Amino acid sequence: MDLARAAGRSFRPWGRSDEAGVMMMAGWEIIFLRPQWFLALPVIATLAVLWMRRAGRPGDWQAHIQPELLQALARMGRMEKGRRSLVSALPFLVAGGVVLALTGPAVQTKSAQTFRNLDGVVFVMDVSGSMTRDPVWPAVITMARGGLSVLGSKPAALVVYAGDSYVASPLTTDHEQLGQTIALLDDKTVPDRGNRPALALSDAADLLEQAQILAGDVIWLTDGGGFGPDVTKAADRISALGARLSVVAVQTSVGDSAALPPEAFAKLAGGADVFASDDLRAFMQALGGAGAARLERQDLRLLLLEDIGRYLLVLAMMPLLFMFRREKA
Repeated sequence: MDLARAAGRSFRPWGRSDEAGVMMMAGWEIIFLRPQWFLALPVIATLAVLWMRRAGRPGDWQAHIQPELLQALARMGRMEKGRRSLVSALPFLVAGGVVLALTGPAVQTKSAQTFRNLDGVVFVMDVSGSMTRDPVWPAVITMARGGLSVLGSKPAALVVYAGDSYVASPLTTDHEQLGQTIALLDDKTVPDRGNRPALALSDAADLLEQAQILAGDVIWLTDGGGFGPDVTKAADRISALGARLSVVAVQTSVGDSAALPPEAFAKLAGGADVFASDDLRAFMQALGGAGAARLERQDLRLLLLEDIGRYLLVLAMMPLLFMFRREKA
């Protein structure tokens, strides 16, 4: 199911208010997409009470007849009193049911795999010699695999680079296989010498754009080699796609140039999240909960809800059938 066409910050279900109501019932979380319709219920209830009171009277003509004559007609059985029958209340019951349907009661769907293109993660790993030949490289591998372990059903991809950039794995939900691929990365993975991170970040942006990912993450694991204006431009493109850039800033000691300090990455893409290579717990916590929070902020969470109001509308119309029954003579 392709949801990219129907989503984005401009997504609003018909008649939805800015704040959806939430109610817990019998273990189910019921979310009302259009709670403003509840304001119509007191109006319907008031009209129903007024109508039932009026239905219980003989009619307006009683004000023009003497009370003694009314009593005599009643004793003779010549006056039919108003009836407070259930049938007379059916229109109000139906109206109440329609209003409940219009409030948009919804429950969260469990078919997460149907919505895989809502979010995804692209790991961009620097496999140049300054990274892979440094003693810190095993910790970098651990960070990447730790990030994979908290993705749940999110698809993930892998881009590796040195002097050139390669998509080692497209977006996939087979995290175990992808983790094994990451574990095998070394200085021989990319034969091209050099360091061109801008190409790799552009490849990551291409993956997100082609898959129509709505709230993606790009995880860049690097020591900062090759950092320059072209990297800033590629990071801005990632941000423009609605994705978030996070950087694992690795402090290496191998190579001709010193590793960049973590604060050098902080201004990328409007404010990247930066983690040290030994800060595994914070990295996993941030990556594990980021997607859901951003989906909710962008109203994309509504795409995971099933509106059951249509079923209530059908049930609300059922009492109308009693209005067509033939009364006994």
